[in-house]
Amino acid sequence: MRNVLACFTVTAAAIAVIWVWLGKPVDMPFLSAGPDKILYCVSYAPFRGSQTPLDPSTMITAAQIDDDLRHLAQITDCVRTYSVDFGLDQIAGVAAKHGLKVIQGLWLSSNPEKNRYQIDTAVALANKFPQAVRSLVVGNEVLLRGEMSATDLANTIRAVKARVGVPVTYADVWEFWVRNRDLASVVDFITIHILPYWEDFPIPADDAVAHVEAIRKRVTAAFQGKDILIGEVGWPSAGRMREGALPSPVNQAKVIQGVLALSKREHFNLNVIEAFDQPWKRALEGTVGGHWGLFDSLGRAPKFAWGQPVSNHPAWLWHIVGGILFAGAVFGAALFAGASKAAMAPLVAVSVNALVGGGLVGWTIENAMLESLGPGGWIRSSALMLLAVCAPLVLTVVTIRGIRVPVFAEIFGPRELRVRDRMTAGAGLILTLTVLLAFVVALALVFDPRYRDFPFAPLTAAVIPFVTHRLVVDPHGSARPHAELTAAIVLALSAVYILFNEGFANWQSLWLCAVLAGLVFNLWQARDGRD
Repeated sequence: MRNVLACFTVTAAAIAVIWVWLGKPVDMPFLSAGPDKILYCVSYAPFRGSQTPLDPSTMITAAQIDDDLRHLAQITDCVRTYSVDFGLDQIAGVAAKHGLKVIQGLWLSSNPEKNRYQIDTAVALANKFPQAVRSLVVGNEVLLRGEMSATDLANTIRAVKARVGVPVTYADVWEFWVRNRDLASVVDFITIHILPYWEDFPIPADDAVAHVEAIRKRVTAAFQGKDILIGEVGWPSAGRMREGALPSPVNQAKVIQGVLALSKREHFNLNVIEAFDQPWKRALEGTVGGHWGLFDSLGRAPKFAWGQPVSNHPAWLWHIVGGILFAGAVFGAALFAGASKAAMAPLVAVSVNALVGGGLVGWTIENAMLESLGPGGWIRSSALMLLAVCAPLVLTVVTIRGIRVPVFAEIFGPRELRVRDRMTAGAGLILTLTVLLAFVVALALVFDPRYRDFPFAPLTAAVIPFVTHRLVVDPHGSARPHAELTAAIVLALSAVYILFNEGFANWQSLWLCAVLAGLVFNLWQARDGRD
């Protein structure tokens, strides 16, 4: 019993230390909200919750826009829009009441009829609210999407310029301006997008500010004599890593405040993307697409205070409390199974199960709330959470009792060959579900990886107890079952592909691949204990 209490104490202390470290606030550069506010301009789309421009029936009310602009007026005197559909044509009028300027956008596509509507409506707004509309953006990344030729775009810009008295520009990723330099002659100023996270070779957050400055200087040199507006710059607060580019609250605050400090030193203007999180973008770009806002979607609460320390896990204290309670449950299961009389090796295995389960149960829930989208996403996340809770508890019992985890054939084979013990069968079912979900995750990251998250936390909590069990309990057999062997080979090949495809700077990928390797080890070592 003394050994059990000692192991629990060490485990609880380790969980506390880990979460104090993970939740430690990071200092940010100080930015003062002086008379010119903090932001020159910020991208604004009013969609909240389930509202989405992907649904043609969506209509935003003026009252909702008014509420948003009251929030934004505290940090900026300008908003950038992208379209005039879904009630967004009301933004200029509401902004005028708040004394805000608008960089009015119109959405160009491959549909001429819709283009005419966008152009006519935006032109009318620019002429009706000349004191509010700072400039007109004729098209956003239409060249990047390949929906219009550079020649047709230039003609469209000329036609719009002839109808308005405000400056006219076009906005696109900086590379497409460099590739289509003739467009500079038809706009009043150049609007470029610099998104370090989305670069073909992603830029880590620590290098993002230097990258923005290097690109700005490169474009300025290419278009001498032309004013340059950075029309989009920002960083996501949640989502999957791309090589060394990690979305997180700390990195978002660091990049945005670093770029703003740079703009004040170098005296150039920029527009931050974006004002509020846009959940609808997750359907197109995964978790990361919905988390670029300075404010969250539903509560419209700011994600960080300017110049104040920021934590990636502000609920770290609850992670400690919940983690220690879960670790206590694991040790309770161990005592139920007879751990007070167990040797040291099984107790070490129990300690690892409690540390991994207790340390990651809160992270699992936290990520599930961010990453789950639609019924399918919630089913997958719920299954992963169930595994993260059940695996440490059940495997602790079978490890202490020295029970062999059954192979797949003993769970799903002929009735007369199936295991009878419920705890043993439960361990086999948990392993089966773990392998199935690992297949779903791994194959998705092989065949369609760009917007896929890495569910490293729940899979770790599910897989590690099987690894510790395999190291402590003899499988009692010699025949290697074909199903386990096949699963091991497929997962091993997937892990190798993911590892090299994602790059060695992506710790989320490295972590997940290590977990897959642990599962491969477990499956490879499986033995059929039947005669």
